[in-house]
Amino acid sequence: MVLPLAGKKIAVLVETEYIPEEIVAYQTKFPELGATVHLMSRLWNQPSARFVSDVDEVGKELQYLDVNMDFQNADINEYAAVIMAANYTSVRLRYFQPPEGQAISPQQTQTAPAVQLFAKAMHNPQIIKGFLCHGLWILTPIPDLLKGRKVICHEVVLADIANAGAIYTPSASGIVVDGDVVTGRSGADVDKFIEAIAHLIVAQ
Repeated sequence: MVLPLAGKKIAVLVETEYIPEEIVAYQTKFPELGATVHLMSRLWNQPSARFVSDVDEVGKELQYLDVNMDFQNADINEYAAVIMAANYTSVRLRYFQPPEGQAISPQQTQTAPAVQLFAKAMHNPQIIKGFLCHGLWILTPIPDLLKGRKVICHEVVLADIANAGAIYTPSASGIVVDGDVVTGRSGADVDKFIEAIAHLIVAQ
C-alpha cells in the first residue's frame, strides 16, 4: 500500500507556549500518511533547545518539548509544507536583533529569521503554508505577504491580519484554503487543518 504522503517532509516551527495536543497531532497524523515531520526552531547556535508548553488553566501541568533542528540550517524548498504552530509560538519567533549601535525601527521586524523563512516559503507556490490560530502573526511584519489572501484566525489576531490587508473569511469548518495557504481558527481545529494540508500536497 502506497501512502499518499510517502517521501514528503513537513516542517513545523515551534517555540515556548506551544500546545502539546497540536504537536502530537502533527507527529501522529502526518506519519500515518507517510510523511516525515521535522520540528524546528531558532536554536541560537546550540545543539538543541527545550520549550515549555502553554498553561491555560490553573493546575495544568507543564510539558516540555526538545527540538534539535534549527530552521536556519534547513532548505525550506525541500519541504512539501511548512507550518507555523499555534498559540504564542509565532510571537516569540518574530524576535529580531537590531544591528549593534542602532535604534530599533519598524522595518527591522522584517529581519527576524523566522519571518524571512516564511517570506521565502510564501514566494514558492510548491510549498503548502499552514497557519493555525495565532500563527499568522509570523507574516504581519511583511504585510504584502498577507495582502488579499483569504484567511481565518483566532480573534486575537484579527485586527493585525486585517491591518496587513488580509481578507478575513469566516468558515463553519474553522478552516480556510486560499491556493497554497491553509489557515485554521484555533488549535482545536488541528485535525481538519492537517487534512486540508495533506489534500493540497497530494493534489500538486
